[in-house]
Amino acid sequence: MPWRSADRVTEGVGDCRTTWYRGSGSVGNVPYFDVASTAPLHPVARQALLAALDEGWADPARLYREGRRARMLLDAARETAAEAVGCRADELSFTSSGTRAVHTAVAGALAGRRRTGRHLVVSAVEHSSVLHAAEAHEADGGTVTEVGVDRTGRAAPEAFRAALRGDTALACLQSANHEVGTVQPVAEVAAVCRDAGVPLLVDAAQSLGWEPVAGDWSLLAASSHKWGGPAGVGLLAVRKGVRFAAPAPADERERGRAPGFENLPAIVAAAASLRAVRAEADAERKRLGALVDRIRARVPELVPDVDVVGDPVRRLPHLVTFSCLYVDGEALLGELDRAGFAVSSGSSCTSSTLTPSHVLRAMGVLSEGNVRVSLPLGVPESDVDRFLEVLPGAVRRVREHLGAPSEGVRADGPDLVLDTLGKRCPIPVIELAKVIGDVPVGSTVTVLSDDEAARLDIPAWCAMRDQEYVGERGAPDGTAYVVRRRT
Repeated sequence: MPWRSADRVTEGVGDCRTTWYRGSGSVGNVPYFDVASTAPLHPVARQALLAALDEGWADPARLYREGRRARMLLDAARETAAEAVGCRADELSFTSSGTRAVHTAVAGALAGRRRTGRHLVVSAVEHSSVLHAAEAHEADGGTVTEVGVDRTGRAAPEAFRAALRGDTALACLQSANHEVGTVQPVAEVAAVCRDAGVPLLVDAAQSLGWEPVAGDWSLLAASSHKWGGPAGVGLLAVRKGVRFAAPAPADERERGRAPGFENLPAIVAAAASLRAVRAEADAERKRLGALVDRIRARVPELVPDVDVVGDPVRRLPHLVTFSCLYVDGEALLGELDRAGFAVSSGSSCTSSTLTPSHVLRAMGVLSEGNVRVSLPLGVPESDVDRFLEVLPGAVRRVREHLGAPSEGVRADGPDLVLDTLGKRCPIPVIELAKVIGDVPVGSTVTVLSDDEAARLDIPAWCAMRDQEYVGERGAPDGTAYVVRRRT
């Protein structure tokens, strides 16, 4: 049936765009640059939510008038969402979150194909929900193979082909990475999996608001709050013919895949907003892509010792990530927040973790001082310009506070051993940069560190500063990283 409620509220999408960004998408005039974490509620979602609170409160499983009205809303929302996903309506279920959709998909596909085997294949840069599901599978006696990625964060179809085995029950590959924006070759990997008779699960949370996922995938998961719908609504698509056994106790709702009473108002709002953002996607893709290109080009010019990571071409249009040498990630986010910008970080240098982001670690790129910028629909060009104005000062203040090295410090001396045990990112690299000039060209500095981030950051520093990374070896209470001075 036609999605009439969405038609009515979608008419004003263009007029609402600025209101969405300046209202729900910001506090006062503070730009919100973290939609990869969660997008502000789209005005279409807000209108649909309020309307469905009045019209869709009844049990859609009941036959009286209010129940039939609720069922009509639920069916219309399912058809709208299925059209956006590119699947049949009876292949789509609504879950309580994107994470729940992922966990249900992984567990259900593995259970449905248990006679084939208990081998699971995932890329090394999957969302944590996929990796947590893989850990649970492994703890239950299953086996897991992680497919590595290149320095842009892209997994190769050939690597997936090599990882598949006769007992492989399921493979998982995200459509686009949530930290660096790299778009994955889903269609090619789906073809490899199809040839091997293995279903492919795609986590489409970051890309579904832009376009359908291409290729012959088998299962798909997504999350409403990533495209401006309300939190608490996930999508789970299971293609016809895929062997699937729901992991939860049998329930008459959502084909037994998502037990419990549907949050119908939120589901209606999720479907309406997905349709609305898709209508805006083409125009915003070009505009936001140009703004991200500007950030990618200007940041290395404005800030010394910066590594812009992720694929520069095959990427999401609104997301860019870069890492800054000699910078504490949490301190930099605080500086940018005080300057009026809400951004995110995959850096290891935060109070919540002492290990680098698993994505940056898998890519083998610099992890310290990491900043992820993800622009919302309708963001003014002037806000991006202002971000580029305040970023250099924010980085400089953090580096000064940490005592980062000045340029041109050179002196002769013997090989050095630098003890940074007990010091966390970015201090080991800062200390290395301070003393590298104290040894002659050809001599070495050995950095002793027990910080996991040093395994990524010291080689990355060497590449950026044209020094030779010799390698690492075990040391008491930590690891010894050997660097030879070239210049």
